[in-house]
Amino acid sequence: MAGARKIDIYAESLALHEKYQGKIEVHSKVALADRRDLSLAYTPGVAEVCREIARDKNLAYKYTLKANTIAIVSDGSRVLSLGNIGGYAAIPVMEGKALLFKKLAGIDAFPICFESYNTQFANSIKNIAPVFGGIALEDIAAPKCFELEESLQGIGIPVMHDDQHGTAVVVLAALLNACRVTKKRFEDLNVVVCGAGAAGFAIIRMLKCIGYNPDICSTVHNIIVCDREGIIHRQRPGLYGNKYKFIIGDETNRTGRTGTLADAMEGADVCIGVSVPGIITQQMVRSMNADPIIFALASPMPEILPHDAFEAGASIVGTGRAEYPNQINYALAFPGIFRGALDVSALRISDEMKVAAAHALAAYVKHPRKDRLLPKILNRNVVSTVAKAVREAAVASGCARTIE
Repeated sequence: MAGARKIDIYAESLALHEKYQGKIEVHSKVALADRRDLSLAYTPGVAEVCREIARDKNLAYKYTLKANTIAIVSDGSRVLSLGNIGGYAAIPVMEGKALLFKKLAGIDAFPICFESYNTQFANSIKNIAPVFGGIALEDIAAPKCFELEESLQGIGIPVMHDDQHGTAVVVLAALLNACRVTKKRFEDLNVVVCGAGAAGFAIIRMLKCIGYNPDICSTVHNIIVCDREGIIHRQRPGLYGNKYKFIIGDETNRTGRTGTLADAMEGADVCIGVSVPGIITQQMVRSMNADPIIFALASPMPEILPHDAFEAGASIVGTGRAEYPNQINYALAFPGIFRGALDVSALRISDEMKVAAAHALAAYVKHPRKDRLLPKILNRNVVSTVAKAVREAAVASGCARTIE
């Protein structure tokens, strides 16, 4: 039955996209009924607006769509479970994300899909930045996504790779509430992260508060990270060939453990999966500490199905899927983060803004339960709550822009 429903969803989705030729369109905010309307919206009146912005480019936030518009940029190299499908095939996903931005946060978002990644990719994004108040990088494979995001931090508008930071924010929020439910101390957790790609890297640094203000962020001290070759440790051959895995090796696994994912999960309190379906076994769950917490976030199928994890003794299980309790999806984070950033015409998204978003998201659930760590994705009140925390953190961290 579930298989038949999946086929129906795919067929229905294809029909929907054909019927509407996509999911978003442009609407005019002003009238265009007569010559006066034309003179105000276009020539000659618009010349005065141009002169004002030429005098002070920050006035683009006051007079144009820039104040509430972001670009969703992708090269289609890491789309869902589909892999490297290119810019054309990535358009439906970017349109869907634009739809979420509009419906949940009131943000106008435009898909900007490049057919391939090259050395001029960053410059191309910089050259379109004048139109937008922010850039959401999406579905760009690691390690390109790390390098690209780093290179764009000084362009004067927020640039955030959602696969990394949106996921990390939601994972932190879910883990904070899982600790409230299980009575585990956040600082005492032994955490295994299965997957060392974009999401895994950001989760690790969020949990360890690398670069974050320690006054607003508790720190997990004991983290072990696994990739396809097993546990990442400082002495592992070939580690120096990947800058980001070298950083992981330097910042985690202080006891120098080696071995496989199964070895890593022995005695762990938490396992966060951002890897591939079916990689976690029931025996691995049984080897963990009492009341283990499993976040199996692989798409389209988790690293272990909730039923199997519970049968093996898991106390709390979260996945990325809506049909199971505890959906841990970055769509809970990115609308509110960008809403808050745009509200203060932010220069960038600081670490403090991300941590504030995570704590606001966790606090939104007043009484978390084993089957309800986070709010529902389509709850619009979540966006306003997260946005408020982000705005305040932007001001406090010096990222808010002053416009005369």
